[in-house]
Amino acid sequence: MPVCRQTPYSAFNFLVELEPGQGQEVVAGFSEVSGLNAEVTIAEYRNGNNRTNYVSKIPGMHKAGDVTLKRGVIGAENIWQWLDAARAGNMADAKRDIVVKMLSEDRGDTVLSWKLRGALPIKWTGPTLTAKGGSDVAMEELVLAVETIDQE
Repeated sequence: MPVCRQTPYSAFNFLVELEPGQGQEVVAGFSEVSGLNAEVTIAEYRNGNNRTNYVSKIPGMHKAGDVTLKRGVIGAENIWQWLDAARAGNMADAKRDIVVKMLSEDRGDTVLSWKLRGALPIKWTGPTLTAKGGSDVAMEELVLAVETIDQE
């Protein structure tokens, strides 16, 4: 249960659990999670015999946006294997529930978490490779289609 406080939490303390029941075991750290959003579509309706000239707004379908995960390339194959399962049409292995946990400053407590239900990899982007040298980190990006997002 999140504790209400005066100062907002920092956005840099988080964990992503790609495997159900993964717990605190870190396979690869993500540097960014973006696109956590949920939306309710609205249907407009007006009775034909209504005396006033306005529409009623009725909640319709709800949907979650695509979520993007970014991490440095470390040679782990877990993302590629997951994408491969989706490309092969193996939905039993491809659809997963992912948990994103925001941690307290001391990393001791989970202050808020989001469960991405029915997450399916839809796009992988590899690193930009350049020979100019420098200190850029090779990054990979994974975009997930999500059926619904629950805040826990």
